[in-house]
Amino acid sequence: MKKLLTAIAVVAAFSSAAQAETLNVAATAVPHAEILEFVKPALAKDGVELDIKVFTDYVQPNVQVAEKRLDANFFQHQPYLDEFNQSRGTELISVAGVHVEPFGAYSSTIKDLKDLPQGANVVIPNDATNGGRALLLLQKAGIITLKDASNILATPKDIAENPKAIKVRELEAATLPRVLTQVDLALINTNYALEAKLNPIQDALIIEGSDSPYVNILVARADNKDSAAMQKLAKALNSPEVKAFILEKYQGAVVPAF
Repeated sequence: MKKLLTAIAVVAAFSSAAQAETLNVAATAVPHAEILEFVKPALAKDGVELDIKVFTDYVQPNVQVAEKRLDANFFQHQPYLDEFNQSRGTELISVAGVHVEPFGAYSSTIKDLKDLPQGANVVIPNDATNGGRALLLLQKAGIITLKDASNILATPKDIAENPKAIKVRELEAATLPRVLTQVDLALINTNYALEAKLNPIQDALIIEGSDSPYVNILVARADNKDSAAMQKLAKALNSPEVKAFILEKYQGAVVPAF
């Protein structure tokens, strides 16, 4: 009987190991990959091995999930995903909202936006949703006025009033921190600001409030969004432990959305 019980235990152990599933998840380094690394040990205990792939751009993580080279990604907000799906013909789906990264404006030359010089050089992200988000923030600061004050997909062509005659250039989001010393003002996504050792709470001249609608989401496909492993990841990302981790580590630069 003892040998039989031992054999059953061994079989059960192998069965449990066989049921462990690997999820390949794309993420930008900060804070997304850091949050995934935090939940990785708990997921492993729950039978899900998390393989985190760090990307520096906003295109390939979606492309590779759509092409089934990766299972999911964690780097974007819903407006960006909606625009991507529409322009690329993909059908990626939000699985869970996790956090907000309040978007900010930074400068290495001025300490207050009222000191922004006439004809200032301003750079914003070159993707439709984050570019529009940047212009909305400039409008909130009173620097420009848009033709449609609520257009989240606004481009520089939609600027109706520009009293300081600022020159707006669009660059890839990841490059904006690197050109900060070469321009008067840069509108930077918080994940890239954090990577560049900028403190959004202390360094941003203007920043979105914590009520920002741009919640960062876990994204997958229709064929795997409801899988047991994906749902375990979603549950882990919305856990009290993750909320406490975000609040303690990022001190308001990243805000839990659940």
